[in-house]
Amino acid sequence: MYSQGPSSIAVNNKPSFDIKPTKVKTIDANGFSFELLDAGVNTKYSEFGSGFFRNKLIMVSSKKIGGFAKIDFNTNEAYKELFCLDVSTSGALSSPQLFSRILNTNDSEGQLTFSPNQKTVYYTRSSKENSLVYKLHKADLEEESHGNWINQELLDINSKNVSIETPFINSKGDKLYFAANNMDDSYGGYDLYVSDVNADGTLSTPKNLGSKVNTASDEKYPSLSKDSKYLYFSSKGHENIGGYDLFVSRILSTGYKAPRNLGNTINTSYDEVAYFLATDHKGYVSSNKPLGKGGFDIYTATNKEIIQSVKGEVLDLVTKIKLPNTLILLLDEDGVEVDRQITGEDASYNFNVVPFENYTITTNKDGFVNGSFEFLSTRNYNTTYNKDLELNTTEPVIAKVDDELRIVLENIYFDFNKYSVKEESTISLNKIIKVLKDNPEMKLALNAHTDNKGRESYNLKLSDKRAASALKYLIANGISKDRLQSKGFGEAKPLIDCKNNCSEEDLQANRRVEFVILED
Repeated sequence: MYSQGPSSIAVNNKPSFDIKPTKVKTIDANGFSFELLDAGVNTKYSEFGSGFFRNKLIMVSSKKIGGFAKIDFNTNEAYKELFCLDVSTSGALSSPQLFSRILNTNDSEGQLTFSPNQKTVYYTRSSKENSLVYKLHKADLEEESHGNWINQELLDINSKNVSIETPFINSKGDKLYFAANNMDDSYGGYDLYVSDVNADGTLSTPKNLGSKVNTASDEKYPSLSKDSKYLYFSSKGHENIGGYDLFVSRILSTGYKAPRNLGNTINTSYDEVAYFLATDHKGYVSSNKPLGKGGFDIYTATNKEIIQSVKGEVLDLVTKIKLPNTLILLLDEDGVEVDRQITGEDASYNFNVVPFENYTITTNKDGFVNGSFEFLSTRNYNTTYNKDLELNTTEPVIAKVDDELRIVLENIYFDFNKYSVKEESTISLNKIIKVLKDNPEMKLALNAHTDNKGRESYNLKLSDKRAASALKYLIANGISKDRLQSKGFGEAKPLIDCKNNCSEEDLQANRRVEFVILED
């Protein structure tokens, strides 16, 4: 167990970290491809990142300042203080400067986090009685000041013998995550908790993040992705390479998804902690792996995005005919829409996806049962998954429409300015064939209509040819000509009388074939 940093035993005035795995697990990249570079601000002591304030990285460090630095005999290093560093556009860090004469004290300072408007800070500080026990405080930035923090207070969620550490506030500013030990509902060691942030800045009763996130070992250093959909944290538990590894868990409306190790491109058999994102794919992490300059060093961590996609075609289940004009939605595990597409003539779709995520692909097409297809991205490298979506047709309905008895079904499609039936519409005409064969006495009129684009005389002839084309298909598939008649009405009977102010949807609705049952 540790407090604001992994446990250590001092050897020759340099921390020697005693938490090592008894067996290194075989863990691969897990869908992450990190590059780590020394951030250039490290000393022979320990440095940890702690989020951002006014485009500066806040750093917690035990490097000595001046000749009167107070030594913490639990670590044999100076008590930690807060520093700030400018971040260049390339991510390089400037030389550290003391962050605040108010927030830096004679005790050991821990991690801190700022409200989205950066007018409130939640920070941790060790108690005078025990430098390994931290308490959570809050302060406000005085209006129009240059860093004058006022209204400092110890928050009510603190309790005796409980160390509260590594706070992190979400992008909305309504939830504060942190690590704590010795809570009544702890799973063991340090667990991760969340409190709601009230309008006055006070915190609700902490809620344990649960057994999906917390283990009997230690969990610390919570942080969130820029969109607040993913929780990052450090843990000695779960599927682990050794020491503290970095993990990610998808935040769902129902709780937290089982964490995934960030992989061997960032985790080692030593300790990796304090992972904070500056952009979607670049951030900072602290590690005590060998060849560093001191106890813990800060590294820039650039995650090369793994590019994955799922693609395929939308097909009729029975005939395998391609189905253009199908609306397809990609939904995440919470049912939130990620992307949408409408299939073109080739009936294909293509969505970008994230490794190891559960998705649902839904379809909506007139004349077909709405489809729902589960999909899990299971690979950890650049790849494309192939998944065709096969749809069931709906049954035609016989109903009264405008005082006529009709076989009601989806639209029959023709190519622009042509009268031959498109292949996808043969599926609809096959429904008509089935109704007629099931009702051998039934007779049918096929009435075709166009939109009002073009000359009226031309549209009349085109609709007549389209009606005849549909009739010809029915006859070719076993329906007696004596039971059928066809007629074109051109633009004379629009379904939507939009005149010269028609939308594309209006025009499409007016281009139709109606199947009217003839009564003797």
